[in-house]
Amino acid sequence: MLQAVWSKPEAERADTPLLVMLHGYGADEQYMAQHFQAMPQSFTCVAPRGGFDMDGIYGWFLLDYFLNNDFAQVVSAANQVFGWLDAELAKHRFSSVSLLGHSQGMAMASTLLRLRQQSFAAVVGFSGFVLNNPLLGALEPLNHRVPFFWARDEADLVINPDAVEFTGEWLAENTLLQQELYSGMGHSIGPAELIDASSFLTLKVPGSFRPSAS
Repeated sequence: MLQAVWSKPEAERADTPLLVMLHGYGADEQYMAQHFQAMPQSFTCVAPRGGFDMDGIYGWFLLDYFLNNDFAQVVSAANQVFGWLDAELAKHRFSSVSLLGHSQGMAMASTLLRLRQQSFAAVVGFSGFVLNNPLLGALEPLNHRVPFFWARDEADLVINPDAVEFTGEWLAENTLLQQELYSGMGHSIGPAELIDASSFLTLKVPGSFRPSAS
């Protein structure tokens, strides 16, 4: 079972939209948990730790410099997330589930979407990519197009141009894509994209807007 950090105690999670926030390669759940407060306050946010342990830092599956991946590892990682998520969904009455991923976390989020396209209300990807994998792509294009917010810096040196090109094409063909560029951000998560992602989730996820009490 994956270790995870939550934004709300168990007693306050029922009937809220859930946002699963997936960290990148060589990070951990705390990297995403620090951004809980930037997300819509109506959401319950959860940051699970990737199951691929690299001596105290974590990922979701082995990745090389060129972002190549092994299909068996990817599917195993996805099934691990689904097993953990299904157990949490059985315990709590969430109104919906959305995904947010940074870097490799975006690759994981988009993979989860590809495998269970009907299960997610919206997806956010920060400075990441979609896996170029023919086995995953065998049954595509997806017939259920989910709102997808893709934010990046054109000067990001971590995600190579081929991966960026494939990601853009895949998202345009398979999702309801909103793409935004943020200069000077590099491969990090910036305050402007957090604001825009929060607005996107509020707009696209039913029940996420709750006016404050007067």
